Amino acid sequence: MSKHGRILVAMSGGIDSSLAAVMLHEEGYEVIGMTMKTWDYQTSGGSKKETGCCSLDSINDARNIAVSLGFPHYIVDIREEFGDYVINHFTSEYLEGRTPNPCVLCNTHIKWDSLLRRADKLDCEFIATGHYANVRHENDRYVISKGKDEHKDQSYALWGISQESLSRTKYPLGHLHKSQIREMATERGFHELVSKSESYEICFVPDNDYRGFLKRRVDGLEEQVKGGEFVLEDGTVVGTHEGFPFYTVGQRKGLGIALGYPVYVTEIQKDTNRVVLGTFDELSRDGMYVKNLTMQKYASIEGERKDTVTKVRYNDNGTPAVIEQIGDTMKVYFGNGVKAIAPGQAAVFYEGNDVIGGGWIKSSFRQENPMGMPAISNR
Repeated sequence: MSKHGRILVAMSGGIDSSLAAVMLHEEGYEVIGMTMKTWDYQTSGGSKKETGCCSLDSINDARNIAVSLGFPHYIVDIREEFGDYVINHFTSEYLEGRTPNPCVLCNTHIKWDSLLRRADKLDCEFIATGHYANVRHENDRYVISKGKDEHKDQSYALWGISQESLSRTKYPLGHLHKSQIREMATERGFHELVSKSESYEICFVPDNDYRGFLKRRVDGLEEQVKGGEFVLEDGTVVGTHEGFPFYTVGQRKGLGIALGYPVYVTEIQKDTNRVVLGTFDELSRDGMYVKNLTMQKYASIEGERKDTVTKVRYNDNGTPAVIEQIGDTMKVYFGNGVKAIAPGQAAVFYEGNDVIGGGWIKSSFRQENPMGMPAISNR
């Protein structure tokens, strides 16, 4: 009998998930490792060698850790459900003029569900991952909060996990810094893990060429969308482009147009195949609407306005904002404006280190001297 019971650990083959499994094993859990095969890059037609969490090397690395410590390891093929949900969504979002976030979608709608289903079959009470985040039970809610290492914090990617799933989830690395993880791996002789490079790419677009991926994915896409207009914010036509799906809000490089001053994509107009360009200042928006909410710290905040720090992308430091919930939509007011708010990306609302909740950005707006807008604190 194990000291703490049986736990299923998601193992990608990288240092973080591997050390999560090692730590739980050393604490006395009966660990079962599981690696999920989400994508076969050979089928995508890209030019780069398969790398990251889906590669054969990563699967073998995860298995070797399990074998060295004497616990079982399984490989689960979820390529079909991953492709049907995540990749189809990725493609359709670009075709709607939005900028998707497949990693958040995969975490919240594919990996956790897959892990919990397998955990039930293997009689595991808990699941665990190598994310740098924390979860606690408070006021009848399971609350995700930031990891101790602010440079590695991954709470932004976890806002969509349900309360039921969080009740069975552990994050062993949440109270540690990355440097400590490396030291622990070195002390235990896992030198290859320490020297292994980390991948920050989308697993099914490891060459980072999402344009090429879309072209291979959608027959005839280039012909369907080419010849659209670049326009300024006042509607002035300044050139033609390759097609609206191949641009994202905030983009500056690769536009193929010179106006004598730096310009950025400020808006994608799918219905007219127009890409709006503007100056850096014109990227700024005072607020946004966020839909398909998942609430975490509070079941609901309807009827009140709450001070938050809100993130609009993964590497965002966050901006003071006031949020107001209206059903399944959050209206967000920024005091000083935020640059490059991209519809389709995730927005996450924080109260201190705690995740209030999150959702998908529907649209953004400018509101000069907004009437009735609450004061925004700088805390």
